[in-house]
Amino acid sequence: MPKAIYILNGPNLNLLGTREPEIYGSDTLADIEKSCVKNAKEAGFEIVFKQSNIEGELVDMIQEARDKASALIINPAAYTHTSVAIHDALKTLDIPAIEIHLSQPAKRESFRRRSYVAEAVTGTISGFGANSYELGLQAAIKLLKT
Repeated sequence: MPKAIYILNGPNLNLLGTREPEIYGSDTLADIEKSCVKNAKEAGFEIVFKQSNIEGELVDMIQEARDKASALIINPAAYTHTSVAIHDALKTLDIPAIEIHLSQPAKRESFRRRSYVAEAVTGTISGFGANSYELGLQAAIKLLKT
């Protein structure tokens, strides 16, 4: 069995399903995790799914992924636009890393148009709601199998 695919989630994503459903949809983070686990298992992978509202904890999770993950998918949420620390942690990875977002940041407030994370990852998927996770997982699996 290959190393797990890490899926990391940033601040306020624990409130999915109730926080601004017109932007983020009605799926909860638990719903998304369940779907990711199912789809990964069908492809022969395990998932490590984590969430934190604390920047330093996300940095620790990224550093953990350096040794324990075959790929990393991250929804850094608001830290996308502010965190040099997450950018720097992602730059240490030598595994595929995919940034995902439920909404399309480029269509929102101007401060959301800058992603420190995008400069440090393999690719970015955004704007597809909860399906962004599925698309990110598909991309990670395809990268790992090629």
